Parts: sequence; structure tokens; C-alpha cells
Amino acid sequence: MFPSKQTWHPSANERRAPVERRQASDSTGCDPDSQLSVKAPKSNIFAGLTADETVAVTKFLHDEKSLNLTAASNATRQVPSIIAVELLQPNKSDALSYLDSDTQAPVRNARALIRFGATLEPYLQEYLVGPLPVAAGKTTVAPLDYIFNKGRGYQRLYNVDTDTLTAFAYGYASTNLSDISQQLLNGTATGDPSGAFAIAGSTPLIFEGDSVLQWAQIFKTHTGACEDEDILPSGLMFKTDITGRDPSKWSVVALQYNGIFYESEADLRKAINSSGFIKPGTNLDGAWACTDYNNISFPHDELNPPVSVAPDGPRFTVDVEEKYVEWMDFTFYLSSSKYLGTQLHNIKYKGERIVYELGIQEAMAHYASASDPFQASNAYLDSEYGFGQTGWELVNGFDCPAYATYLNTSYYTGETTHVHPSSICMFEYDPGYPIQRHTGASYVSVTKNIVFTVRSISTVGNYDYIFDYEFYLDGSIHVTVRASGYIESSFWATNTQSNDGFHIHDHLAGSMHDHVLNYKIDLDVAGTANSVVKTELVPITKV
Repeated sequence: MFPSKQTWHPSANERRAPVERRQASDSTGCDPDSQLSVKAPKSNIFAGLTADETVAVTKFLHDEKSLNLTAASNATRQVPSIIAVELLQPNKSDALSYLDSDTQAPVRNARALIRFGATLEPYLQEYLVGPLPVAAGKTTVAPLDYIFNKGRGYQRLYNVDTDTLTAFAYGYASTNLSDISQQLLNGTATGDPSGAFAIAGSTPLIFEGDSVLQWAQIFKTHTGACEDEDILPSGLMFKTDITGRDPSKWSVVALQYNGIFYESEADLRKAINSSGFIKPGTNLDGAWACTDYNNISFPHDELNPPVSVAPDGPRFTVDVEEKYVEWMDFTFYLSSSKYLGTQLHNIKYKGERIVYELGIQEAMAHYASASDPFQASNAYLDSEYGFGQTGWELVNGFDCPAYATYLNTSYYTGETTHVHPSSICMFEYDPGYPIQRHTGASYVSVTKNIVFTVRSISTVGNYDYIFDYEFYLDGSIHVTVRASGYIESSFWATNTQSNDGFHIHDHLAGSMHDHVLNYKIDLDVAGTANSVVKTELVPITKV
């Protein structure tokens, strides 16, 4: 159930289309014989921890008796357990000293995120573990606070009891609400993974005074290959009071159906049995809801479309082990993390550093509605779901050109390092317009525009984010994000005069929302002592 960005059934966290079903061919697009190689001038100090390092850090943390950790294989959300172990990026001053001189590489440290769910007020705490490699008498563990603006790496948790909350919601839907949902939806949400209905909860939780609340809505489940529950809302939702950790004190405090608010089940039952009550129906799965090819043909679509080719193979060099790249006048290092995905480091142009660090930090999707309290409560911070851990293998010839070069990424979860093969692609392409041109009295000058792209794609719930870093011959760097996938929808209510979304299908509406994407860029143009000044022209009135 909870939250709606994640899963629809208790076992659905492992449900993603297998690679062989999603790919158009078996080719990886990466021919080691054709890819030009280069030796990185320095070790990649920004790269993530190795599998051996994460194993050593995990063991070290379990040996720390004060943490009282439970192994991931036996852990529940109610006991102290490790959520993440990643590299703690080096201080910039130490990194530059190494990159720009012959000094030793900065000491490597790990950052570990640990969840403490057994206390009355559960919380997350970040820890610094180092130096690495782990060595008796040298490596220590301490709270990691200095990197956070609020001064501490602590975060109170209010949704640690999601398993209990899921059981509470399905228990309510299959008992107290069952007669109502049978009348309105012709079915009941029971929590059965193969059932016809599922429940999703709003994110984040709602705080009203001392109360912790959450809206939950019943959705129709998919019947075909496409997992399209996001566009199958039922319009039947209920508001839960989940204050505290004792589920016996939780309750349902309100309900809504077809855009009408009800203070109790009795009020909704009374309305159902009254004259004039409208049951608009449910959103049913079908071919209309699937992203697969729908056999609609366009004129001349049977002919092969244009394709990009690299007639001489790649014109850039890669140190695969160090994740170091050289293209024309650019050089840079790559890294990938569980939460932030692909990041770029030490970007140089014509041998001079212009960017120390560039990468996504957050992507917020904020929903709004005047008639749908479920959607009005939703505001997702998508880094929580992990741009790195949701960055699956790319589809050669579709996600990236067939001649692209691919890199693997890895992330740590469940005390295990997971590898996503071919999850970063790199390629040149012609955008179809010249980078410069001029016609003179006796000549024409035109220069082809070639762009070098580093791409990764993260499927965060219903959205697929396509992240591009683009390098141009004129020295400019462009950052582009494209969104695809499924919308997060609302029920098209017949009883409201204010539908704040377009009518899409039978009982389906789009939800008004904004996307806000935050990137971090540490510019080192003309050195580290540079500054940025914003100049504006402000109109004034003089009498």
C-alpha cells in the first residue's frame, strides 16, 4: 500500500518487467574492440565504494555493539538496521590537492544510514565510518552531522510502521468497508496480491496538531502486462488517523466518494441508499491504458525511419575501471550513488577545470486538487526512492543509439551490492542544426554541430526520468531532464463543479502538479575564488 509512489501489493517491490521482455535486441551496443580506451591521469576518488569495502563496513557496523543492529535477512522495520552504505565524498580542498599535485589521495570514508525503529519515536541517523580500509584500532564510527545544513544527520520517522499500516488499511477495507465497496466498485481490496483492487496511501503524512493522518484510495489493479494502476483510481478513499505506534488506537475519521466528503461510513451508506445517488462506475484496465504499441498506423510508417550511425566507431576514450572520459576538449569523471544516480566530477575544458561537481540533488513532484484530498496531499521527493537504484539497464537502439558505449552502475541495499548492467550510455549525435554558419559575399561557412551525451534513466514509480548531460564543441554544457511513463491521475468526479484536471478517459482525470528539479553545480571557472553576480534591469518611475 504505502506510499503510492512505491508498490500496489505487498510483493510488488520486486515486480518490474524483465530485461528480456523490455529489450528489442540482445545487443549491448558496447563493443570492447571498437571502444577507444585511455588511462585516467588520477584514480577516481569520487567513485563509489567497492563491494569489498561495503562488506567490510557492514561487518564493522554489526560488530559495534552500541548500535545493536539486526542483519538484513532477519530485520523488520521495527529493529535497528542498515539502510545504505555509500562513499562519503572527500572534502573539496583535499580532493583538489590530490587532483592538482602529487599528494596522496584523500582518506576514504563511508557514510552509513541506519534506521532505529524500536524506539517510541523512530528515527534515521547517518554515521561516518573511517578511515578505510577497515582496520582494527584505526577505523571508528561516529554520527555524521557536519555535511547537513541543519547541523545533524538525524531525521524523525513517522512512517516506520508501514507493514502494520498496510495491514490496518486492508483490514478496514475488507471488513468495515466491504459492503460499501461491493456496491460501488463490485469488489473489495483484501491485500491479496492477485486481487482485483489495491490500496495506495498519500505521501507525505499529514500533521494536524498532534495527530498524524493519511488519505488512502482504492485502485483497480492491472489485468494485462502493463502495470497501469496509476491511471485506475476508484474515487473511493478514506482518511486514517495513525497517531502513535499502537494500531489498536488507529481509526478511520472520514471517507470520500465521487468527490463528495462523508464524515462516517454511516453517512456514506445513507447516501448510497438515497434517491439521486450517482455511481459513476470504475476505471477498468484495457488496451487503452497500456504503453505498448497500439497498432495505429501512420502514412508510410512501414518504411524504415532515419537512424544515426558512427561510421568510424566512438570518437571518445573511456577508462572503464576509473569511469573517466575524454571527448574533444572535455575530460571528466563519473560516479553513481543509490539516491542521486549519475554525477559528474572534475570537468575540464582545454585542460582547465570549469566544474568541480555537477549532479541532480532532488526531484519534487507536488500535486494539488480542490476536490481530491488524496492527490492534494501528495508531494514526492523522488531521491527517497533512489535515482541510482531505479536506474535499470538501458534498451539499446531505443534509449540510446545502437552505437552507444555503456557503463555499469552499482548500489547497496539489504546489505548487498547490486549491479545494474549497461545503465549509463555515452554517445555522440548530430542534433540536425549547425553550430555556426555565415554567408558572405563570396563564401559560405558552416560547421557541423556534434553533441556528446551521458545518459541514464530512472524509473521512479510511475515516472521515467531521462537524465542527460550534454557537451558541446563551443565549451557549453547542457543538462536536460525528460519525463515519461504514466501520469498520477485523479478520479473524474461527476458530483464536483471544480475538476482541476483534464478529462482523459471514462472516469479518469489528470492531476494538476509541478515538477521541481534541483541540481548542484560547483563552478570553478577561473579558479575556486570566482563569484556569480545576477544583474537585473528594474523599471522605475520618475516624476
